Amino acid sequence: MDRTGTGRSLAALLAVWAATRLVPLLFVFKVFVFPGPDVTSDVSVIYRGWYEVLRHGTFPMGDVTWQYPPAAALAILSPAALPFLDYATAFAVLALLADLAVLCLLLCAGPRPGRPLLGAWVWVAGVALLGPTVYARYDLMVTAVAVAALLAGTRHPRVMGVLTGFGAMLKVWPVLLLTAAVRRRAWAAAAVTIAALTSLFVAVMPGALSFLTAQRDRGTEVESLGALVFHVARHFGWSGQVLLSYGSVEFVGPHVGVVSGAATALTGAAFGWLLLWRLRTARFAPHTLADAAFTAVLLFTATSRVISPQYLVWLVGLAAVRLCFRRRGMRLPAGLVLAAAFVTVLEFPVYFANVVASDGLGVTLLFTRNGLLVAACASAARELWRSTVTPAAPVPLPGQAAARTGETSVRPGK
Repeated sequence: MDRTGTGRSLAALLAVWAATRLVPLLFVFKVFVFPGPDVTSDVSVIYRGWYEVLRHGTFPMGDVTWQYPPAAALAILSPAALPFLDYATAFAVLALLADLAVLCLLLCAGPRPGRPLLGAWVWVAGVALLGPTVYARYDLMVTAVAVAALLAGTRHPRVMGVLTGFGAMLKVWPVLLLTAAVRRRAWAAAAVTIAALTSLFVAVMPGALSFLTAQRDRGTEVESLGALVFHVARHFGWSGQVLLSYGSVEFVGPHVGVVSGAATALTGAAFGWLLLWRLRTARFAPHTLADAAFTAVLLFTATSRVISPQYLVWLVGLAAVRLCFRRRGMRLPAGLVLAAAFVTVLEFPVYFANVVASDGLGVTLLFTRNGLLVAACASAARELWRSTVTPAAPVPLPGQAAARTGETSVRPGK
């Protein structure tokens, strides 16, 4: 594409970004009322309450809704950087800046030869589809760090390691970006960053490690894959109930522990598959790091006991990074994630009351959204395996020589 065509595409992209970000901000700032429960209450009530505790030098240890690594305190305290705005407004502005930062990172990765603008378009569309919830959670900030880490990974493994370690101290999941990291420098930098930040927070703020046991007794959240069992079971006389617990709406009652345990087992199985993939991998292409990160976070999200709407922001960000590469392999799972993002805004907040009531509409939305995520997992895992694992050589029959392909795969060095 010539410079004129590229300039026009970039101008169109920026115009769409501005328009699609204005609309959710109007809902966040209460100019208009978005259907369903108020998505901004997490910021104005919960985050603001944590802010008051954190600014006095301690973590909210007695609050069961605090379930985050210690660096999350930086995100909660960040509105203090804009003292001329009230807390909720400042938080939304900072979330918007994080959104813009991701777009700029993707644009820096995209317009070079062989690097299309498709990744940036996926980000623009995906965040828009999720609605105002994305500006009322700190996941946009975490995703910005993760995107920067992943884009740095191929050429700057130490930078990737530092950013990944910092991201993991914000919300754990960015550690999955190291799934396909083959440079020891990336792992070492991440470990040093995590150790240094943990030591610092433990030394200066009581309760820094309280998050390690905060979710131990959680049940099955109503939007998760396992929750579908109870949504259906309620129509056949299941005696449990839906309660607000640990900061989310969960199923509580008979057999919830079994389903929660099954979800944990599925997560373990997913990590086992990733380990097997890593042991069998013979080919590492420039896009493999992004492929593996996207697949790993997909597996973690789909098998989680909690699939909150903001989790889709992570997937959209990683899908966008992957589509900055020319190779088409992950376009199907990325498209499925975008479809899941659209269904997500319908199940929360628009029809969340239907989800909680387990009525026909609510159950249909959940089956659709979670089904799309499962399909994305299967598609991404298949593509990751197909593009990196060398098929096993056929076993030769007695007296026959083993066939040789003449192809040699070399693993990257340190």
